[in-house]
Amino acid sequence: MAAPVSERERIEARLERGGFVVELLRAPELLFRAASALRRAGYDRGLVPCARLDAPVVSVGNLSAGGTGKTPMVAWVARELAQRGRRVGLLSRGYGARAGTGNDEAALLREILPDVPHVQGANRVAGGHELVARHGCDVVVLDDGFQHRKLARALDFVLLDATRPWGLAGRSDRDAPLLPRGLLREPPCALARADAIVVTRADQATSAHLLELRRAIERHAPGRPLALATHAPAALRALDGSRTELAELRGREIDVASGIGNPAAFERTLESLGARLLERRRFPDHHAFTAADLAGLGTRWLVVTAKDAVKLRGLASPALAQVRVLDVELALLEGRAALEALLDSLPAARGQRERAALHEGLHG
Repeated sequence: MAAPVSERERIEARLERGGFVVELLRAPELLFRAASALRRAGYDRGLVPCARLDAPVVSVGNLSAGGTGKTPMVAWVARELAQRGRRVGLLSRGYGARAGTGNDEAALLREILPDVPHVQGANRVAGGHELVARHGCDVVVLDDGFQHRKLARALDFVLLDATRPWGLAGRSDRDAPLLPRGLLREPPCALARADAIVVTRADQATSAHLLELRRAIERHAPGRPLALATHAPAALRALDGSRTELAELRGREIDVASGIGNPAAFERTLESLGARLLERRRFPDHHAFTAADLAGLGTRWLVVTAKDAVKLRGLASPALAQVRVLDVELALLEGRAALEALLDSLPAARGQRERAALHEGLHG
């Protein structure tokens, strides 16, 4: 069975080939770029109103369409806020979710943050109000929210994947195409409104590439705090939860299946652990796996991401017995203090301020 390729790989191959199709996409890209610029100007100048919650909002987002590793960052922010005594709520669009259910990211976040309420829906303003009013949250973490400016936020953390910071491999900030010709939702100049920039998968880039990336970020967002992070392998487990030592991957022949934004980065992580990857099956981000997708697998370990594992449970496939899930956690290599200082600076929710004022009045 031929290995499918991701949408990112299709776009990269199309641009590499060039030709009529690529040229045909220049017009819609220019229209998208113009619409994006008008939209940014409307919000920047206060011509388009923003809704405000009775609690501060921390947005975790990116410039490109997926693949930067937002879920581990969302989990890190939520845990850091909880350690500061905040009642955290998660808010997301729920891309790819079926009616009445959350998507793959929601299922994964329920596993790693079981005590944190999570609301998904297209109307994120209504979802934010629900987290505050119904769940008593005093801070809201907005997943994939950099472009969702209808909801005002106190902090914007923007992620760039070190291996593809401008959406596609081999592109600089000066020649990165926007949708639909490329994968950028906004041009690099949009980084100017970020409060901090986090470069993920920094361990997979050379020092020279990181230096070039630092200079590009400084051009677009001068003076903004910059953090470097990696998705560190944390555990290897079967679908029933039983654990296996990561060292068991060294020298082992495995198969890989993934439906994520950057499958190549996941595969490089496995190779860094010493695994020998044989069959690689790549599917689009948020892919809903079926038993047919796993046909012919099961003679070796089939290693998947935690995000994909939540979609495999319940499938009728003999390959599930050989599935191993690689759990990863965000590890900050640089810039932790700056991110923590920003989280420390968050204002109290309105309810907290009112209670504090009442207490002071009663005991003043």
